[in-house]
Amino acid sequence: MLFDQYFDKPSREDVIYFMTFDKRNPNSIVSCLYEARENARTIRESITKEMWESINEFYLFIRATPTDNFRNLDLMQAFFAEIRRRCQLFHGVVDSTITRNEAWHFGRLGRHIERADKSSRFLDVKYFTLLPDSGGVGSTLDLMMWTAVLKSVSAYNMYRQTHAALTPMNIVAFLILDKLFPRSIAYCVRQAELSLFAIAGSTPERGFTNIAEKSISRLRTEIEFTDVEDIFKAGLHQYLDHFQQLNNEVDNAIYKMYFDAKPIQSQSQSMGQYQSQNGHQFQSFRMH
Repeated sequence: MLFDQYFDKPSREDVIYFMTFDKRNPNSIVSCLYEARENARTIRESITKEMWESINEFYLFIRATPTDNFRNLDLMQAFFAEIRRRCQLFHGVVDSTITRNEAWHFGRLGRHIERADKSSRFLDVKYFTLLPDSGGVGSTLDLMMWTAVLKSVSAYNMYRQTHAALTPMNIVAFLILDKLFPRSIAYCVRQAELSLFAIAGSTPERGFTNIAEKSISRLRTEIEFTDVEDIFKAGLHQYLDHFQQLNNEVDNAIYKMYFDAKPIQSQSQSMGQYQSQNGHQFQSFRMH
């Protein structure tokens, strides 16, 4: 594990620093934000002024934050609340300022695939925190953990509007199978599917035309025909692990379809290797 390469043992301060400010960690907040800002900088002519200002101000806010604030619990909570607010602000700016073209659909596609993956991991963390300990199920600590899971994906208020009690089965059904809540796995996969087909100028109802569309439609169909009882029968962790594998396959298929550019040979180069009049053999060059 990458954390173990830089720290002797996990502590609250070290884990928070590693996941927030450590540039050696490619998944830290500062690393992700830096990459996002660099991507936005390279395509500034294609995004809106408001998008650039939002992400640039976000990056500068992170850089100006003292790292020793994490010794104060109140400051730490306020900081992460501000992180969530700025992320939501950026998504709002994107949705309200950019044309619904191919670029927008690629952005929405990536956002929903990533969101589905993260929702599954929040649930998986809950499984490893309490479920192996049968004595914790139904306890006050168990309810607090489930509440924390809901709040971590901004789902607590919407869940309480549709369910009277905090039960593991209802919470799992809400975060995985609900087709209306925007952070549920089922909703995210469906929206990602719609954008993927829109990029090719088609709809799922017309059938898939490439491996990326096939893989995401297969994943969406599997989720739609799953009941919450099926999830607990198979095991929550096993189901989530299976979903993450399929979600990674979708991600890889999209990359191969649209981003893994293959070299193109010119007509003269397609002849392969050739020899000169002096008998020297030369390799043909591939043009990217």
